Amino acid sequence: MKYQLSNLKYHLPNFSLFLTQIKLLMKKYASLLLLAIFLNGCDDGDLTVDQINFDSVTPTSCIPFVENSLNTDPFIIYKLKPQESLILQVPKTNGAGIVNDPGVKEYDIDNSQYRVLYRAYNGTVSKDNVCGTIPPSSPNVTEEWIGTAGKIKIVTSQVPTETDANDSFRIKAYNHVITFENITFLKPAGPQVETLFEFGTFQTTVTPADLTFQNADTGEAFICDDKTKVYNYSASMTVLVENLSAGLIVNQATPAGQPRTADVTATTNKVVYRNFVPGTGSITTAYPFCLAQPPAVPAVNETWIGASDPLDTKATIEVSTQEVAGKFIHTIVLKNVLLTKGNSSFKLGNVFTLGKVTQ
Repeated sequence: MKYQLSNLKYHLPNFSLFLTQIKLLMKKYASLLLLAIFLNGCDDGDLTVDQINFDSVTPTSCIPFVENSLNTDPFIIYKLKPQESLILQVPKTNGAGIVNDPGVKEYDIDNSQYRVLYRAYNGTVSKDNVCGTIPPSSPNVTEEWIGTAGKIKIVTSQVPTETDANDSFRIKAYNHVITFENITFLKPAGPQVETLFEFGTFQTTVTPADLTFQNADTGEAFICDDKTKVYNYSASMTVLVENLSAGLIVNQATPAGQPRTADVTATTNKVVYRNFVPGTGSITTAYPFCLAQPPAVPAVNETWIGASDPLDTKATIEVSTQEVAGKFIHTIVLKNVLLTKGNSSFKLGNVFTLGKVTQ
């Protein structure tokens, strides 16, 4: 046999071609073996992550944000990519998380009330994986980073409606720019610190204030018996002017174009706008408008106070009086009043008619 193998080349006329084919066959099987080893080392869709990048994703929340909500569940804001989620949890308590008021809020990440969580999955992730009471059984979490230290910084600004011809505008939304400062992520490979991590801009929408009165067709307004307060209302809001200057409501006609005028301040001729929590009751003629403090029902949602815009004309109240058939009709107009609550503000307009009081 040894003789036959060693002398095989003498018996095969194409011996060199035979050797070439053997070599090619060996290379082919070696390549297949390497490919099999590579495929065996890969998983069935697991995502391995070195850096988190959600820059192109807009934050959203599991439920709409409602200021002064009675819901005490944590408020969850999240961002999703096909196989990744980035989750922020803050308390729902008003003033302790998302706040609809311009300014800066900072909270310590404690992995309890204030949580930051990153997850990678072995399949396509959806809202239910983040917000569902019973999360779906798939996809499975393959990697998790937990925020253990650092700060959540939220910079809030109001989004106004377009200013109309009367120089009036309302608030329609708030933008909350959220960043994490010096955040420590505990990840499978160990802790990782990010000096500045931009989570994104989360927007909360609000219903622009509707100050249309229930008797807009007649233009009627009202005055308290002591004549220190005038007011008007709809089913869901009230506008009052408190501590009226003594000389404003006088049963004497004013010359055309010469109304009685006084400044609107935080004490005298104080403009107060209140709206009420839906579902707690409606404002009717039986509401005690003239009490020093509003009753508990319906529940007050927001209180806004009139002021002058520091960059505009001073806010004033004007009263024009006509005598008609032995009665005096006092038309009450608010001019250039900026309604404020905290750092939020919107403008009633150059001219806002409260209504006509008849005496």
